[in-house]
Amino acid sequence: MSTAQRNGAASSAPHLADSHELIRVLGARENNLKDVSVEIPKRRLTVFTGVSGSGKSSLVFDTIAAESQRLINETYSAFVQGFMPTLARPDVDVLDGLTTAIIVDQQRMGADPRSTVGTATDANAMLRILFSRLGTPHIGSSRAFSFNVPSVSGAGAVTVERGGRTVKEKASFQITGGMCPRCEGRGRVSDIDLAELYDDTKSLDEGALTIPGYTADSWYGRTYRLSGLLDPAKPIRKYTKRELDTLLYKEATRVKVEGVNVTYEGLIPKLQKSFLAKDVESLQPHIRAFVERATTTQTCPECDGTRLNAGARSSKIKGISIADACAMQISDLAAWVRELDDPSVAPLLESLRQTLDSFVEIGLGYLALDRPAGTLSGGEAQRVKMIRHLGSSLTDVTYVFDEPTAGLHPHDIQRMNELLLRLRDKGNTVLVVEHKPETIAIADHVVDLGPGAGSGGGTICFEGTLDGLRRSGTVTGRHLDDRASVKAEVRTATGVLPIRGATANNLRKVDVDLPLGVLAVITGVAGSGKSSLVHGSIPADAGVISVDQSPIRGSRRSNPATYTGLLDPIRKAFAKANGVKPALFSANSEGACPNCNGAGVTYTDLAMMAGVATTCEECEGRRFQAAVLEYKLGGRDISEVLAMPVAEAEEYFGAGEARTPAAHRILERLVDVGLGYLTLGQPLTTLSGGERQRLKLATHMGDKGGIYVLDEPTTGLHLADVEQLLGLLDRLVDSGKSVIVVEHHQAVMAHADWIVDLGPGAGHDGGQIVFEGTPADLVAARSTLTGEHLAQYVGA
Repeated sequence: MSTAQRNGAASSAPHLADSHELIRVLGARENNLKDVSVEIPKRRLTVFTGVSGSGKSSLVFDTIAAESQRLINETYSAFVQGFMPTLARPDVDVLDGLTTAIIVDQQRMGADPRSTVGTATDANAMLRILFSRLGTPHIGSSRAFSFNVPSVSGAGAVTVERGGRTVKEKASFQITGGMCPRCEGRGRVSDIDLAELYDDTKSLDEGALTIPGYTADSWYGRTYRLSGLLDPAKPIRKYTKRELDTLLYKEATRVKVEGVNVTYEGLIPKLQKSFLAKDVESLQPHIRAFVERATTTQTCPECDGTRLNAGARSSKIKGISIADACAMQISDLAAWVRELDDPSVAPLLESLRQTLDSFVEIGLGYLALDRPAGTLSGGEAQRVKMIRHLGSSLTDVTYVFDEPTAGLHPHDIQRMNELLLRLRDKGNTVLVVEHKPETIAIADHVVDLGPGAGSGGGTICFEGTLDGLRRSGTVTGRHLDDRASVKAEVRTATGVLPIRGATANNLRKVDVDLPLGVLAVITGVAGSGKSSLVHGSIPADAGVISVDQSPIRGSRRSNPATYTGLLDPIRKAFAKANGVKPALFSANSEGACPNCNGAGVTYTDLAMMAGVATTCEECEGRRFQAAVLEYKLGGRDISEVLAMPVAEAEEYFGAGEARTPAAHRILERLVDVGLGYLTLGQPLTTLSGGERQRLKLATHMGDKGGIYVLDEPTTGLHLADVEQLLGLLDRLVDSGKSVIVVEHHQAVMAHADWIVDLGPGAGHDGGQIVFEGTPADLVAARSTLTGEHLAQYVGA
């Protein structure tokens, strides 16, 4: 046979490169996974489902996506890796066939006051270049339109080596930025109430400063007392104008305090740098209370909240300034950009059009580019992150999504499904963690984890097609076709919570009476004004307990016991039973193991390599000193109690020697919200989004207040868990509470006693009440998008 014939025969056989069609996972043990092995087809859409806490995120995010990112990071130089987050190799035996992973999760965007929708998506960068080229009058480069760049100028002598001689020349420079000088690009200014900073009847020696951490004996207090710039024995009200200026406004100056060189700075600039420059929500409770008490925040009077100086606002294109463009609804801005036609910036206009059209296509056309990124919901933040991937030319990439339908009305879910399918059809592998049946229905491959949550989960219950899942008999399979029915009888309201003339964001002078003593649901398409109505318009004195989706802040030392306040009664019970101090039973205080400082592990930092965490040899991971573990309560030591699941701890503290009513009440609430499987000492960093929100709900259930406002409590909940949530909401209402729920899930709508539907569209097409009444009336009328989808859901 000739060479040509042999080559021809070989070409008909499959190429070796085409044999790598699977992502293989063998022996995954991250978090609660129990030696999970699974094969995932490439260039297909695979949906991972299972009850909340079953191990979906551990498999998809903490194993597959984490290893892909770690391997990519290792391709960079050691210098670059030093600036990147260090990732440890997941606990898995084999990971094969991985491709580059792009993670689109629901992490809220940073709450930095200068971060907006425009800066997060590069739309602002393109607009700035556009105005620097076409804006009249011309005021400078793109930096002149940036609210992050201040205007700076300077002049002086510079030394230049020229022709073997040293020559001094005069030089000057000027940077034209767009930052408003008054608010420094934040759009809002804070005025400080001086009466909250000090008691002017006292001297510094007597503790005049009332700022947290500034007592007379503290380091800050001693700096002001002993700086030599002020008389520490003189009451502040007797200060001269110059002395008061030194206390409040003096610029940074080096002084000697107790033989140590330190920087003295006036109270106002010091507070602005330390407390006021941070997100208020991230501050400790006592500092947050001080900041809220001492400051009043209002829209900047100089830039009217646009963040830009007068020069940036003066340059216009067709009568529109960059501030006007950023304040427009994105769907309107896209239409304005389409009207622009200038060959000199044609590529820029095309790119900007594509970005703005992607916003509209993904259902975020109601946003504005100047919307602060920190105010976006988890679902909105996730879709904003998707923007940059929609027009991407990359193929053979693994896209990983965490509940992409979160925060979406049933009307918008179809659009999201089409986007997922389009990413797949470009030749990408799409992995989706999801609970909604509408998205599970479009999967090429389904992986169901369970059967339970926490230690009761972590195994693969089913792999295959949607029809196979229905026949499988797993929890997901059994509940896949569940449909709630509309209540035959609804509760009668015991009163109303009136909202009058609500105009927050896109609301159009809305008047509504929210019924009390019942389960009321606020619904409508994404961007219709639901959160504006509930979080921005309910009177502040209404006594409302709001449980929103803001993330729980806490380190790996934080756990359900510390977050809910459960650890306090437990420590006191141990202390009383053993006749010792409660502080001994805290791993963050006196009882901590001295070797690992109560962390249970010791860390070895390896610079750009992943750090190594090894179980502490002294306490064997128990976090406490050996002497503390000698003290028992009901036959258990403190480390054994923290290792208990909530359900077991509820029995333990409910009766017998360990009976502690205060702890038992908190544990009952945790069981009520479906978290009986969590261990008391499990780090908060390992909890899923749904678990965190339910933990927050359990904490607030003990608050004194009659009105609960819940923001999409079904986020992260499996179909089976939704039934349990409805039971919990019923118990809250039956105990005399009023429950108002912002929700898109049809099962919650059907279960409501009263529905308020906002719309008819999003942004400036919404902001109106389009229906008020019972679910049965909404289904019968079918007058709104919600009514149509609810009728379809209940089979009416």
